[in-house]
Amino acid sequence: MGASSKYWTICRISLKSEKIPYEFCLVPTAQEFIAQQLPNSQNGDMQAALNSYFHNKNSAVDTTTRVLAGLCLRCYVSDSILKACKKIDNLFGSDKPFTYQDLLPFVLNDDGQALILLDKDGKTQLILDDNGEAKTTAYKFFTVEILRTYQQNSQSKMSLDNWAYLQTKQNPELKDFLSEFGFKNLSDWALLNRAKLKQLERLSERERHIVEIFHSVYRRDRLRQRQAGVRKCPDPSSAQLQEMLVGLQERTVILNSSVELMKELKQIATQLRQYDIWSYREPLDIYDSDTGSYIPRADLTTDSLSELDVERQELMEFLHQQLKLALAGAIEQEIRASITKLEKSKIYAPLAKQFIPGLQLYYCQGLSLKEIAPLLEMSNWAQARRVLNPGDILNKVRAFCVQQILDRTLEKAQDKGLTKIPPSLDYIKTLLEQIKAFADEEVFSEAVEEIKAGKNRKMNSLYAQQLRLYFEQPKINTY
Repeated sequence: MGASSKYWTICRISLKSEKIPYEFCLVPTAQEFIAQQLPNSQNGDMQAALNSYFHNKNSAVDTTTRVLAGLCLRCYVSDSILKACKKIDNLFGSDKPFTYQDLLPFVLNDDGQALILLDKDGKTQLILDDNGEAKTTAYKFFTVEILRTYQQNSQSKMSLDNWAYLQTKQNPELKDFLSEFGFKNLSDWALLNRAKLKQLERLSERERHIVEIFHSVYRRDRLRQRQAGVRKCPDPSSAQLQEMLVGLQERTVILNSSVELMKELKQIATQLRQYDIWSYREPLDIYDSDTGSYIPRADLTTDSLSELDVERQELMEFLHQQLKLALAGAIEQEIRASITKLEKSKIYAPLAKQFIPGLQLYYCQGLSLKEIAPLLEMSNWAQARRVLNPGDILNKVRAFCVQQILDRTLEKAQDKGLTKIPPSLDYIKTLLEQIKAFADEEVFSEAVEEIKAGKNRKMNSLYAQQLRLYFEQPKINTY
């Protein structure tokens, strides 16, 4: 599909075939509008012009122009929503009871027939009736919601495609659907209970024994609990822990008490949570248990992988691995540095011990700095911001990650003979911009939007998840 045609071809739910759940349909009025208004525009200029028309940034723009510009952008965004659903599907790997097709009805609800514009404040969807009168509508088109909240010239400078992906991930109905399958605030016990063979292979032999014994006791009783209507996975009972200890002794895994067993189970759960966060990083293929090898994903073309595909796969796996390592290291380094800085401050030294509890309230409970200040005996919001400053921490973690990935990527490029030694400044500059874009798309753009959000913020970004994993580690109590 050419860049221009995306503005007059809408992706919508297919009513013709169950095997192909979506279809691309021509929208003649959108095609005619582009031909008349923007016949020779490039993609970037076209999108900027359409966005300006739709948001009524030029008072001379009439209602018809606003509506048709919005229709063209709705076509463009529909394709981005489809790609977002496929990407979200891949986040959870192949071991799940749903596919991207199940996600589409929640977000792909625009067939391109209705004529929609925004009110003067840009906050409410209006629909034009047969008489050309604008009226409010209870039915909200998700494509329009993406456009309504998108600000092309905002400080984040996020592309419309990335914004559509972020908004699709955060769609409330889609998130509720995913939560039914356990992908939301899983407890340690739920994580341990659903651990699969592929996850266990990453554990030590001792840890595998502990999880296997946990399964033999907890899963047996969990089945009875479900039958009794108990939905959430409860803490293991004293009787269950004692039974597990006996089973572990038979495997020569010695733990002296239930307290020690609980501690080890929680530490293993932390590893599984880490696995959950990063396990989707298989961009081109999945494991086939029948053949014992990796095969192309079903949503990709069935053509054999070219040499370029293999190189791209290796590169993406390398970048994701480096990002994973850099993010964990950057968070630990920045928290240590922030605490040390506070301890050396004449003014804020007494509040240094409140730094980690403050971040936990912010990222684990979603409290605002205004709400956190009195809980930690800080004088006001301004003091809480100066002590915690989550935005500054995020920026420093991002800078550290980008630099780490850049260094490792340059080393790899030099080892493979892809660049001269030392590399040219232009090469480094181009590579740096690409790594920044990669890191922002994977981690930091969503983390920035979380901080910008007002009340009832949801801290579900990869950055927030990694922070919560860090808070669960016993060593933070020694800082």
